[in-house]
Amino acid sequence: MLAGFLEAVFNGISIGAVLLIAALGLAIIFGLMGVINMAHGELMMFGAYATFVVQNVCKQLGGVWFEVYIFLALIIAFIFTATIGLILEKSVIRYLYGRPLETLLATWGVSLIFQQFVRSVNWVLIISIAIFSLLFFGGLWILNSRTDLGRVRNWIVAMIFLLSLGVTITTGNLLSQTYQLAVTQPWFGAQNVDVTAPTWLQTGISLGGVQLPFARLFIISLTIICVTGIYLFLQRSSWGLRIRAVTQNRSMSACLGIPTQKVDAITFALGSGLAGVAGCAISLLGSVGPNTGQNYIIDTFMVVVVGGVGNLAGTIVAALGIGTANFLIGSGTLALLLSRVKPLADLFSFFATTSMAKVLVFALIIVFLQWKPGGIFPQKGRTVDL
Repeated sequence: MLAGFLEAVFNGISIGAVLLIAALGLAIIFGLMGVINMAHGELMMFGAYATFVVQNVCKQLGGVWFEVYIFLALIIAFIFTATIGLILEKSVIRYLYGRPLETLLATWGVSLIFQQFVRSVNWVLIISIAIFSLLFFGGLWILNSRTDLGRVRNWIVAMIFLLSLGVTITTGNLLSQTYQLAVTQPWFGAQNVDVTAPTWLQTGISLGGVQLPFARLFIISLTIICVTGIYLFLQRSSWGLRIRAVTQNRSMSACLGIPTQKVDAITFALGSGLAGVAGCAISLLGSVGPNTGQNYIIDTFMVVVVGGVGNLAGTIVAALGIGTANFLIGSGTLALLLSRVKPLADLFSFFATTSMAKVLVFALIIVFLQWKPGGIFPQKGRTVDL
């Protein structure tokens, strides 16, 4: 029984490690910008799909490429999701600072768009997006070079938008009719896809009767590297110093010449990139689908709130605690461990499913926040009361 309990704790810690990577980015974004990014889960999903694509390419190449694809996937997932986050910040988030409700609704809408995008993405959609972006943003770039347009500027922008949209739709229809299924077949579809771990991650070791899969050990090691990297970045780099300064006092930082808008963009891109890395780790634990991010986003937000907004140590403790509690309760391990105490065994048996375990953990978190509303390590300082 002890070996089974220790194995369940280890599995829970590995899940908490995934939550920690995702929550690191969310904590940095929320702590600095006050933005509740409901699309953070979909950025994790993009990281998982990026891993799936890299895996397929490396399978075709064969040889040693498949054995090392996971390292290439981590780099590509980080860059890909960081780029998406940067575009999202510059096109949506930047115009909603100081309006948390509008930001929440906007990012929730973006999350739905991202989910549907993955379900229906094909060559026609990609080509159409590229054509629209080229025409519309190219037209805006040319328009910005003119300063004598006055009141007709908005009308010209509207015309550029309509013309770009018309050309895009016409081109998409022509491609669909000419090539039919060759360019309209979805790349992924609504079904889940499986990511095969490299051969060296498919086994494990037994330590004192406890089975430790290499895939979960790899995830825990990856989490340690990410936490260490973020700590060194925030404490030792010039941009990390700027991020901490803006987090403590945005107005004073701006007065001292710190480019707060650039800091916001870099922070959002960094947080999004960490979500992509978390998505890569998720792909090693199970299948990947359009709703993958939704399975983790609530737990990730709970980690940020329970740990204390913007606090690295609190985020670590909360992630490992919530991940372990979810697995121990959902797998029935606690019910089995407390079998001699019938009332408690019956209680935990009732919650011994993945969904019901989340309900119980969420209820416990609500009780905890009544006692410590600022989280495990609440923010301190004069700016908290402003």
